[in-house]
Amino acid sequence: MIIHRVTKLFNLGFTDPTDSIMNMMESFNTEQKCREYLEDLLWYKDPICTNCLSERPDHYKLKKNGEFNGIYKCKDCRINFNVKIGTMFENSAIPLRKWFYAIYIFTSHKKGISSHQLARDIGVTQKTAWFMLSRIRHSLRSEKVKSFDGDTQVDETYIGGKNHKKSWQKRVENTQGRSTKTKAVVFGLLSNGKVSTEIVPNTKGKTLTTIIKNMVKRGSIVVSDGWRGYSQVHKHYEHKSIPHTRGQYVKDNYHTNSIEGFWSLLKRGILGIYHSVSPKHLQLYCDEFSFRYNTKDFDEGNRFNFALYCAFEERITYENLIA
Repeated sequence: MIIHRVTKLFNLGFTDPTDSIMNMMESFNTEQKCREYLEDLLWYKDPICTNCLSERPDHYKLKKNGEFNGIYKCKDCRINFNVKIGTMFENSAIPLRKWFYAIYIFTSHKKGISSHQLARDIGVTQKTAWFMLSRIRHSLRSEKVKSFDGDTQVDETYIGGKNHKKSWQKRVENTQGRSTKTKAVVFGLLSNGKVSTEIVPNTKGKTLTTIIKNMVKRGSIVVSDGWRGYSQVHKHYEHKSIPHTRGQYVKDNYHTNSIEGFWSLLKRGILGIYHSVSPKHLQLYCDEFSFRYNTKDFDEGNRFNFALYCAFEERITYENLIA
């Protein structure tokens, strides 16, 4: 999906003025320039009505006080529309200039940016910055890898605070190490430099094997550690099990170092940038880190354009976000 969307975008011959944060800020120093860039990126040529999907160059341009402000009237269904409708920018009072800055920083910083820092950078409240970042994360979900083939590494990790660092009143008994009582379980698959993550209720064999069967093409090689949850994988795939408990981390040139490296990046980002993530929103954060990992070969400008292109996906409202 990522390769298809990027190829489509780059084949348009689109000029990229966003190869650095300074060029981006100079290129988009007015709301009109941001809007026109978004129209060129999402529509490419002709305005597309968000109601009837009519695409034509002669949609009416509505003016206010003699100036065109981006509002069109469809010549077919007679409904007013603009480029923001249906995107993360719809019904947002935040200027596009601030949205563009937030998206650029969010996608170019390897471990993201906290809502507190973003709020200080663009002059909004922390609540507003958190909602902006959440909308960006939500828009990137459409680019999740949904299938794998070839050699696929699988692994699971636990996200959550350590029991011994909590106050005595908040500690839970029998939760040392790998416990689902106080930690969330994240299952990951990685192949050909692309990763996908999913929050799972447990690490039992039925749970993990079902996900692998749904996402990994038959005939592929599945590589895992020696966890007993993978004991049934050999029935469906060629299974390479690396017994980490015996001090072995590479076997016949197979390993799980790549997926474990991604876990390291994810945990350091949560610990160093976000500090704390609730289980309710953890999947969005995992998708965020997956998106940056899967686009690691892009330069900053192309990754920014790609994230803007994803803005055309279904938006999430604040009420749904906190529900």
